[in-house]
Amino acid sequence: MNYLEFEKPLAEIEGKAEELRAMARSNKEMDVEKEAAGLDAKAATLLRDLYKGLTPWQKCQVARHPDRPHCKDYIHALFTDYTPLAGDRNFADDHAVMGGLARFNDAPVMVIGHEKGHDTKTRIEHNFGMARPEGYRKAVRLMDMAHRFGLPLVTLVDTPGAYPGKGAEERGQSEAIARSTQKCLEIGVPLIAVVIGEGGSGGAVAFATANRIAMLEHSVYSVISPEGCASILWKDAEKMREAAEALRLTAQDLQKLGVIDRVIAEPVGGAQRGPAATIAAVGKAIETMLAELSGKAPDALIKDRRQKFINMGSKGLAA
Repeated sequence: MNYLEFEKPLAEIEGKAEELRAMARSNKEMDVEKEAAGLDAKAATLLRDLYKGLTPWQKCQVARHPDRPHCKDYIHALFTDYTPLAGDRNFADDHAVMGGLARFNDAPVMVIGHEKGHDTKTRIEHNFGMARPEGYRKAVRLMDMAHRFGLPLVTLVDTPGAYPGKGAEERGQSEAIARSTQKCLEIGVPLIAVVIGEGGSGGAVAFATANRIAMLEHSVYSVISPEGCASILWKDAEKMREAAEALRLTAQDLQKLGVIDRVIAEPVGGAQRGPAATIAAVGKAIETMLAELSGKAPDALIKDRRQKFINMGSKGLAA
């Protein structure tokens, strides 16, 4: 288990329990189970207390946890007959964005998402989920295909933001993000977005301009990272805690503001401690949201989506 900064007291207790059990395994005459069970109960109580009142900055840390389920995990668990589609038909295939044809509950859909990778090798391969212009152009191509064949579109958002490198800017990063956002508003099929980790800036909006938007309980969604915001406003990245408070980036705040439609509960301790349960909960939410949009005409779906973003932020401003 990778422990976060605020989980250090928990790490100590769970570490002691594991040490006792390791000693018992090497010395069969030792009986430590009662003491270890007591430490387990203490750790469970502490875990509940820690996650009961997470600050916005702590939620950012949880959203970035390396052990959270990633896009690939959701696709493999929730979708069948997944056929990946590659390339933007212009420059290259961007591995930070994955997508393709699949079946959800045996119905054909298109699925697109950001993939961060799970270890050093795959994180480098997927550029830590930071898409380049060709990634967004690939997404636009798949959105067009979904529209042409009348396939509901599901997007899984998990990115710190679009890649800000020199090559990406030279190839039209801003234009590619804008085209992807525009395409989201134009397609006449149900569009469902789920923020499964980080939803960073325009890189996230390009996939999340949807009819229905859900967020996992401890995911975050904001116009800029807390560190970036602190660097701009206070010239000090260490002010990220204050920035996280001001950005209103938690799922709970964004639901009050009308930016998202639903919050998907995570197991105690976050998605990283119960990946299977988290994936199942996301699948249930996708099923419910698709059912809400089922049977709507293309024009109604487009109008619903546009009106949603026109109204965004109008509720909860006084909160």
